[in-house]
Amino acid sequence: MAAARKIIIDSDPGQDDAAAIMLALGSPEELDILGITTVAGNVPLALTSRNARVVCELSGRPDIKVFEGADKPLLRQLVTAEHVHGKTGLDGPVVDEPTMPVQEQHAVDFIVETILAEDAGTVTLCTLGCLTNIALALQKAPEIAPRIRELVMMGGGFFEGGNITPAAEFNIYVDPDAAKIVFASGIPIVMMPLDVTHRVLTYKHRVEKIRAIGSRPAVAMAEMLDFFERFDIEKYGSDGGPLHDPTVIAYLLRPELFKGRDCNVEIETTSELTVGMTVVDWWQVTGRKHNARVMREVDDQGFFDLLTERLARL
Repeated sequence: MAAARKIIIDSDPGQDDAAAIMLALGSPEELDILGITTVAGNVPLALTSRNARVVCELSGRPDIKVFEGADKPLLRQLVTAEHVHGKTGLDGPVVDEPTMPVQEQHAVDFIVETILAEDAGTVTLCTLGCLTNIALALQKAPEIAPRIRELVMMGGGFFEGGNITPAAEFNIYVDPDAAKIVFASGIPIVMMPLDVTHRVLTYKHRVEKIRAIGSRPAVAMAEMLDFFERFDIEKYGSDGGPLHDPTVIAYLLRPELFKGRDCNVEIETTSELTVGMTVVDWWQVTGRKHNARVMREVDDQGFFDLLTERLARL
């Protein structure tokens, strides 16, 4: 059996971030979590760091190290999403406050030191929020870029447009300047845009199957999804909302669930109307160099089967 893939999860939990972290924690034979780094996004940094530790403890993994990162975007004011995730970011279940500590080392320093310490081409970055920590790491130590195996990210959109503005997806919109740095870095990028995540919907029968596992982590996740999906059900008129972030981890575990193509992706940073837009050259009309594999299709039931099975392991 192949050695577990070494990953760093950069996150801003968020109920869907919690699902992604739980999916990774339920897959220890395949994924070796070197650490979880947090960034301000869905809620401010103090809460994303709190929530990452809540999820680790809820999953029985207080040994996972959590590192706090950027509390604001590179150049802009922070935009948050309490209207989606609730005041805490993990609204839904009643959870205990975490007792495990945040590490003293800054997340950016952890990312740089870990990538330089591990063998080149062995560390995968899994980004579930805005890309501020990764951009800061690249600015501090540009030599890490060719050492990163892959960056698998949730962010952006093309055919689906945006979800925070008509043109922009939330994670990119929060810090488009950071995204621009990352997409220009030469790191191999796999992008999970809204075009994919809007196909993995939390239908009631799927949430009930998770709840029926009966364990504390699974029931808490079902309660998180009960809360989280209410916003998207109202917004999109669907039975269930998109479960964005776990697609990143699912891709590492079961890449055959997804289909996409290599494209050039540029990030809009100046337009008042389209700031944060991921300009995807899906039809290969610009001649610009490919810099990301952009996913467009997913086996949605296969995705939920995998998530449910791994939640049952916690």
